[in-house]
Amino acid sequence: MKTTRSKRWDGTINTLSVDYLNDVAGQMVAYGDRVQFGLTGTGQRPYYQVINSSDKKMAFNSTNHLLHPVGEEFVGSNGSMVYTLDQIKAAIAGVGTRTTAVAATRTRSVGGTRAPTVKIQDIIDSQKYDYFKAHRDLLPPTIGEYSIEITDLMKLGQSAEEAFDAVIKLHF
Repeated sequence: MKTTRSKRWDGTINTLSVDYLNDVAGQMVAYGDRVQFGLTGTGQRPYYQVINSSDKKMAFNSTNHLLHPVGEEFVGSNGSMVYTLDQIKAAIAGVGTRTTAVAATRTRSVGGTRAPTVKIQDIIDSQKYDYFKAHRDLLPPTIGEYSIEITDLMKLGQSAEEAFDAVIKLHF
């Protein structure tokens, strides 16, 4: 018998359970639009901090109770990348009906068909394209030259709108 009860979280968002991600999304709706997970905890439900638009942070333990960080739980290599609420919702949708997620490089069986899991890069590309499509008339014609820079900003936790605005302010 193989158990994951004591197994430490590996830092991949796709390996978090749907129930846990739903709890995190609920806290994000209430307290902030971004989240960062701590990599120092034990078990499959890591500590996390919700970040609001003013960069105020509220930390929660693995059971969604307030946490008062005593060290560097979310600093440097102890913290994951910052995810937006849309990225968390997409991860929830990408997990499907199973209670735990599957690694991004593997496929899973849902209803007898094989479906790939959602990768963070795919989520970013989708959000970036949706924003571009909705605002293409207002964007500079050469904005496509800065696609990698926009992606890098989104990987750091900015929304598509924030990333496009930052690139426009910097280069145009």
